[in-house]
Amino acid sequence: MDGHRAANSPFALAFSCQVSSLSDLTLRPRAQDLDNIVSGVFTTVLAKHSKQFSLIDCISVGVDRMQRNFEPMRKQVEAWQKSELTDVTAKVVIYEAFVEGRLEAPKHLVRTVHDLYFEPKYEEFRPRTIWSLSNAFTSAFKELDPVPQFKATAKLREFLEARFSQSF
Repeated sequence: MDGHRAANSPFALAFSCQVSSLSDLTLRPRAQDLDNIVSGVFTTVLAKHSKQFSLIDCISVGVDRMQRNFEPMRKQVEAWQKSELTDVTAKVVIYEAFVEGRLEAPKHLVRTVHDLYFEPKYEEFRPRTIWSLSNAFTSAFKELDPVPQFKATAKLREFLEARFSQSF
């Protein structure tokens, strides 16, 4: 099963099976709920294939781990919403990410990120903040196929934290 989503569930469940006999279950907020909030909110649970494997127990562990990350995630969002950026700083960050290759993301998205930051589609992302810049990146990543999108989004938080020397 790949990318299964329950209609009323606040979580998207992404499953994959690997030859190494490990089942990899990743829990993340549904895209329409929290997709652009913060990268790095993915919770992975590993379990060996066996007769005793319980998907319910596995999901319970993943949800518990994810819920523990909500408070730090909320604090990070608030801090990034208050952290104003100059236009020059935003351009330098985008340049470093793509031209200097400091973010593992396809270089062809540079123009999309730039446009989404400087001409955002939504009013809440008009303020020139780290939050709005993060949203520009994650919105641009939506153009990617699922696996590259997941990888780029997972690296974004680390990149932005390193760039702005803020750990949340």
